[in-house]
Amino acid sequence: MSRLTPTFSLNHMTAPKLSAFELLDTARALGLKAVELRNDVADNSVSELDHARAIGAKAHELGIEILSINALYPFNIWNEERAAQAEKLAGLAAACGATGLVLCPLNDGSFQGSDAASLEQALHGLKPILEQHGLKGFVEPLGFPVSSLRLKKDAVAAIQAVGGEDRFALVHDTFHHMVAGETEFFPEFTGLVHISGVEDTTIGYEQMLDAHRVLVGPADRLHNLTQIKTLLGQGYQGYFSFEPFAKEVCELDEPVPAVQASMNFIAEGVQG
Repeated sequence: MSRLTPTFSLNHMTAPKLSAFELLDTARALGLKAVELRNDVADNSVSELDHARAIGAKAHELGIEILSINALYPFNIWNEERAAQAEKLAGLAAACGATGLVLCPLNDGSFQGSDAASLEQALHGLKPILEQHGLKGFVEPLGFPVSSLRLKKDAVAAIQAVGGEDRFALVHDTFHHMVAGETEFFPEFTGLVHISGVEDTTIGYEQMLDAHRVLVGPADRLHNLTQIKTLLGQGYQGYFSFEPFAKEVCELDEPVPAVQASMNFIAEGVQG
């Protein structure tokens, strides 16, 4: 098998109308071996320990890995409330057998730019919680202009500053990579990749929002194929997880054909 062959997974945001159990069945129908669960998909969120254990049992039965629960927000504003949220979410992630938690920064415009001290404080606070539950922390910079952590290089610097290389990893999101105007790749720090495309030609990168994010196809403006090739070529061997947010994808009654078409397009494109 070529080293430029991506391995796909399915983020629950791709099909939020499905229950977690239905998501696992959908992943199996697509021949996928991994999913990401979420805590922000209304009634289909992972919210109770017994529910999490049942999801984990079905995933184990189907041979499907649960990569993460997505997400602790805003992880970089560390206080007693956030610590309690982290404890609860870590307990749910461990109960379903997840590898880790996705960690998303404050993204409301109230604080712009990277505050290294706050970021390091949050990682210090999270580290023992993650260790207790045997989890990874997947730090996901959000490239929006209003985000308090836009760049992966700032996340890497904070991870190194707290000696957290064994406990934390980056999420490389192909959408946020382009929206932030970022050019650097950090495959050695990357634990998970989120993929989605944008096809709307009437907006610039800094105007792009989650609502514009569709499955990756021929009209993609985010250069997903180039990003995926670069990550694979530089040694990344993890999952590429579909994470569109656009209603035309998330409200599909039958997501399998659309996801399969995107998988085929990407797989063929990275070989070209």
